[in-house]
Amino acid sequence: MILDTNALSALAAKDLPLIAKVRSAARLHTTLISLGEFKYGLLGSRRRDELERWLEAFLMNAQILSPNMATLDDYAAIRRELKQAGTPIPANDCWIAALARQHRMPILSRDSHFDKVQGLRRLDW
Repeated sequence: MILDTNALSALAAKDLPLIAKVRSAARLHTTLISLGEFKYGLLGSRRRDELERWLEAFLMNAQILSPNMATLDDYAAIRRELKQAGTPIPANDCWIAALARQHRMPILSRDSHFDKVQGLRRLDW
């Protein structure tokens, strides 16, 4: 499964229902995009040092997925599908969705707009 930014934040906050959800995963993944959003959020956090240490420890056991040339077709298709349906989602989330489709993995997120993306499964907690 791929952890979206809000899942990363909830995991860092030791959200018990989320911890129970990820416990069964063989390996946790996140995206370079979500990491950028998370790091951006840290800039204004009073717990910045603590959360940066948590992130460093998390990344030792997680795999980071980054867009590459193979991601481009999924990204373009998702943007077009959503535009034609009149249901666009934020550009960063299009990249995250494209990585999830490319790697055939569900996204762990509270953002229900991922449900609008064809061929994508969103997990909530």
